[in-house]
Amino acid sequence: MPPPLPGRERSGSRSAVFRGLLAALVCAALLRGTPARSDEGMWPFNHLPRALLQEKYGFVASDAWLAHVQRSSLRIGGGSGSFVSSRGLLLTNHHCVEDCISRLSSRSRDYQELGFYARTAGEELACPGLSIQQLGEITDVTARVAAVTEGLAGAAFQQALRAEQARLEQECRTDPDASCELVSLYHGGLYELYRYRRYADVRLVFAPERDVALFGGDPDNFSFPRYDLDLALLRAYTGGKPALTPDHLAWSRSGLAPNELSIVSGNPGSTERLRTVSELEFLRDHGLVTELLLLAQYRGFLNEYAERGAEARRVSSSERYRVENTFKELEGARAALSSRSFFAGVVERENQLRARVASRPSWQAAYGGAWDAIREAQAQAASLAEDWLWIEGPPGFRPPWAKTPLLGFARTLVRAGAERLRGNGERLPEFTDARLPALEQRLLAEQPLEQAFEIAKLRFGLGTLREALGADHPFVKRVLGKASPEELSRSLVQGTRLHRVEERRRLWLGGQAAVLASRDPMILLARSMDDAGRALRARFEQEIQSVLTQNSELIARARFQVYGMNSYPDATASPRLAFGTVRGWREPGRVVPAFTTLGGAFERQTGRWPFALPPSWLAHRHELELDTPFNFVTDADVVGGNSGSPVLNRQGELVGLIFDGNLHSLGGSYGFDIARNRAVALDVRAIAHTLERIYRARRLTEELFSGAP
Repeated sequence: MPPPLPGRERSGSRSAVFRGLLAALVCAALLRGTPARSDEGMWPFNHLPRALLQEKYGFVASDAWLAHVQRSSLRIGGGSGSFVSSRGLLLTNHHCVEDCISRLSSRSRDYQELGFYARTAGEELACPGLSIQQLGEITDVTARVAAVTEGLAGAAFQQALRAEQARLEQECRTDPDASCELVSLYHGGLYELYRYRRYADVRLVFAPERDVALFGGDPDNFSFPRYDLDLALLRAYTGGKPALTPDHLAWSRSGLAPNELSIVSGNPGSTERLRTVSELEFLRDHGLVTELLLLAQYRGFLNEYAERGAEARRVSSSERYRVENTFKELEGARAALSSRSFFAGVVERENQLRARVASRPSWQAAYGGAWDAIREAQAQAASLAEDWLWIEGPPGFRPPWAKTPLLGFARTLVRAGAERLRGNGERLPEFTDARLPALEQRLLAEQPLEQAFEIAKLRFGLGTLREALGADHPFVKRVLGKASPEELSRSLVQGTRLHRVEERRRLWLGGQAAVLASRDPMILLARSMDDAGRALRARFEQEIQSVLTQNSELIARARFQVYGMNSYPDATASPRLAFGTVRGWREPGRVVPAFTTLGGAFERQTGRWPFALPPSWLAHRHELELDTPFNFVTDADVVGGNSGSPVLNRQGELVGLIFDGNLHSLGGSYGFDIARNRAVALDVRAIAHTLERIYRARRLTEELFSGAP
């Protein structure tokens, strides 16, 4: 089902005087409305509740502290990370770079199973297609975005917004290493331009064995106690040499104690806490249910495929882990929205805001109709949902039947060929000049694909497409023709040349002329699909998304009028800070402690996956101090996208690495319960101890721990 809006919003503002209104509201933010709680929320670096943090924690976040932490923190794909040395060394989760590890592996050298350690700089291996981003500058562009969309609606509104976004991002990108992004906060209440430094050459330095990085597997996923060494170390390069990174996190050998302040710096992907009741009803009753059903089917296929042999298990392992993780996450989200008490709170908060708006005639006139307009748009979205999902899919995602990356390559090449002939401001956002370098890097990255697995995935996908839309649907006929899913998947995968980087490069550089001349079967299929997909996307954006965007913006203004800006915005995959304390929680009949130890991992291990510690751990057990803290929990507010986030103490030193949340946190997209929501982190003391005693990684420990307190 289509989401109410894409997770990383790019909606527009209509008020030409909105910036002045915000200035007045900021002054009143602490004087009225429900005050923000410093232990809840994911706060932008430039909108931190400093007074509240000082009051609750005695913590003073100085400008220098914030600037240093911001420059030390990183966005890595859909996750997070941080620089941890002056020579470009960076820390993130193993599962955040599992794709890199898999691409570098082979039948004869499986780094997922064996782990990886570059004992010399020359052994560090480039991660194909991986880049990282370091936030530099934030600029408020609310007034500029507001000016171009004032008085517009529908297609005109959408085109004006798209053109201004392209202009802003391209103007910002003043050098080849920069990337820029227009970020919407408060669902259109504020617009800010984020300028990043982009590192396109990133190399793998260290990764432990999968058996300990993902110890406990799916049974332990989103739970605690945990015993995972879920880390990876990489290095950013510039000009073929390690990048110079004077801003990096110092390492704390002492870690944190229970009830100490913990600070998380990361890139939470998306929350929906400010969405309307009708939008959340749509997700609960349609979107999440559909996604779960599709994932359950795909999970069954993947598990069956893995039983075909050792190589089948190897090539499908990353995909199986991703699907299991996503399924559990979405089921937790659905359960939260299905809870009567939870949803009653959502309804009550919306009713309170609407009542306050209705209490003033001027507010009611300006904002009162927004909620009903959004409800009507959601009803219209439901009527388009099935075709939208199966034919086009939300921007940045393949339709659920297009399982193989080969078809993704083809769709990108076909769309890019046409879009690059348009003016920059007229293109689909993913093909603007500011975004082409990152897109090109991903498209032309080496990606080893096992042919039998790609055929099986596409066969499964084509079968689900025919089942979902019916054999007589025009799109199904266009895709399948007279062929069966088995026949078509085999002919497409065996006949395409898109698995070769040189062929993708030829078509990319040749543009639309090369694409139109190509007889590659994947390209031909993508071309046959493109018109239908474009038509659906245009209709959705003009008739539904524009309504949702404009009215969400009105609700944001209403919220500012009533409560001021003393609250945090929804997450948008942009850099944020979260605060909390290290502490466990209560379950019926027991108290869950805040820490686990290395010794607990040996007690939990059974010798069989997913509770099998690797041979390196068993061989060096006698050298370990088994009471060393291993994993811990904090009540800092995090969601998906925070994986790989550094956990800091008040001095800004690295004390942990976020890699998961507990089961209660799965409803975190829609609300936060400080009594039970917990983020799960890897303790730096376990990292230091295992690097020294198990992996003998002296080159790394000398670089990481020099000067550590």
